[in-house]
Amino acid sequence: MLRLILLLGAILSVPSWASSATSPAALNYVTQGQDEPGYRRWIAADPARPIRVKAFNDYLVHNGVGGVAPTWQLLRTASDWSRCASQPFEVPPTEHWPNIVHALRFVGAFIEPVVGQIEVVSAYRNPALNACAKGAPTSTHLTGGGIDMVPIQPFQRELLMTTLCRIQLGKGWWNNIGLGFYKGLRFHIDARKTREWGTAGAAGGWGCAAVLEEGALPYVEPPADQSAATVAAPTQ
Repeated sequence: MLRLILLLGAILSVPSWASSATSPAALNYVTQGQDEPGYRRWIAADPARPIRVKAFNDYLVHNGVGGVAPTWQLLRTASDWSRCASQPFEVPPTEHWPNIVHALRFVGAFIEPVVGQIEVVSAYRNPALNACAKGAPTSTHLTGGGIDMVPIQPFQRELLMTTLCRIQLGKGWWNNIGLGFYKGLRFHIDARKTREWGTAGAAGGWGCAAVLEEGALPYVEPPADQSAATVAAPTQ
């Protein structure tokens, strides 16, 4: 029992630098219940959770990606978790752990040195949650390798897209990286297949090459009466 209490305390002790979850840059992308207090409540609700989280964290550390992002943020599921009657956090099945390592290696090696620390807003989603959240049927979130994130430092969307496209064209072949953009500063990285989406040039071109040649197309909010099915593309 004492060992379990000590383990729970260690996992609940989120480092002070992880408080970026409440930074202005991330507030619009983190739903209530998926913030740090929500994580503390989630992990305290089941005595098995600290054990599984520690095993996941140890695996990340052993494979050289511990600290690329706070481990507890990598447990965030989908922003629609509450509407879908699901959990705000979930430890991925162990068979999917190598996939998230591949993606984190790219983030740590090429993205964070340029854009600074990132905040993970969505990672693994189980099949039921992914379907309810209107994720793509073959989404990399289903296998743990898809990570949605936002930069902690203030960024203009067009500059962020240009910066990440430059990285993608130069290093995207490494680990077969996919790069996608959503509304605002939210972007996606996975290590399944080199590809791009949500990247449009200001003059009508498509893809990162067009973004670098023409500049990024500014995001335009869809009309309020446009249906959600038309507005929201399935998440990869």
